[in-house]
Amino acid sequence: MNDLALLLTPEGRALLDEVRDTDPARELAVATRLRREHPAELVSAALGQARLRQRAVVKFGAEDAGRMFFTPNGVEQSTRASVAAYRARRLAESGVTSVADLCCGIGGDAIALARAGIRVLAVDRDPATAAAARANAEALGLAGLIEVREADVTEVDTAGYDAVFVDPARRGGRGRIFDPEAYSPPLSWAVSAARRAPRAAALKIAPGIPHEAVPEDAEAEWISDGGDVKEAVLWFGTEPGAVRATLLPGPRTLLSRGLPDPAVRPPGRYLYEPDGAVIRAHLVAEVADEVGGGLLDATIAYVTADALRPTPYATAYEITDHLPFNVKKLKALLRERQVGSLTVKKRGSAVEPEELRRKVKPQGPHSATVFLTRVAGAPAMLIGHPA
Repeated sequence: MNDLALLLTPEGRALLDEVRDTDPARELAVATRLRREHPAELVSAALGQARLRQRAVVKFGAEDAGRMFFTPNGVEQSTRASVAAYRARRLAESGVTSVADLCCGIGGDAIALARAGIRVLAVDRDPATAAAARANAEALGLAGLIEVREADVTEVDTAGYDAVFVDPARRGGRGRIFDPEAYSPPLSWAVSAARRAPRAAALKIAPGIPHEAVPEDAEAEWISDGGDVKEAVLWFGTEPGAVRATLLPGPRTLLSRGLPDPAVRPPGRYLYEPDGAVIRAHLVAEVADEVGGGLLDATIAYVTADALRPTPYATAYEITDHLPFNVKKLKALLRERQVGSLTVKKRGSAVEPEELRRKVKPQGPHSATVFLTRVAGAPAMLIGHPA
């Protein structure tokens, strides 16, 4: 908080501009030079903030990250801007005009909501974090739509807002918290707050949440961005009981149809690797139905089919070889095919990709993908390439 106060002064802002593109390898030399003209505390704060801004580019983009203020936890725990914008659009399209953003962090979600035209009350109990959220609203010209309040979210009256958004803390002193009731605040409290919202509510939770922990009156959505699973969201006031996987950019959404598990079948010409959000949402059956395929193994989320039917919900590979697991045979085959660029994917195998690469020593001008998995319970290798 003291660092932020220093950086918000005219001298601090000027220094932030000066150190914006500092190479971490030159940081000591830059600090030594700057301390001849500025207080050491201010120089340390500016360089520290420059590092955080550089790390935040991947989530917020260079333009926003270069103007925003961050805490170390804020960078780590903030929602990626593309995901926050998608959620904000959903709320705006449902008619929401005001949101109480509880556990707002450094304000990433509040910014997305305000940019969607929604009035926001952003609440966080940590003074430094709330100060950063306030500074970010001002830095991005959104202070007129975002009110930041330093408070315990469990004591905030949200009655004057159409919706609530809750992003409970899922990290503690020992790392990630997997028990939803150990979140801060607990998931049960967040669900109660969501049910009181007049129009809608969204609760951001870890994508690994057990499906049985999802309340019956909630919609559950798993979201990936660029193929990486980012979060799960429990929606209230939308479609109770619905389960969906949403892929960004797009968005493209696959909705559960309650299909039974696909049948296990022998490997076909094509293998489909479902997106992580599809897998987390337990929608592999929907993908298998879409491509006319079945499973290689009852416990593994690889779909196989005889025909190529492109789908946004899975990456297709053409399979050229199916072998029992045998490193020597794989090495000989790769040498024969002159494969030097080898992508190793695995599900249901204890073999580490880097370990396999060291053993087969791929060399040559061609590329291939090998899947280490099980076929009807037996360890197997499938070799192919993107379709």
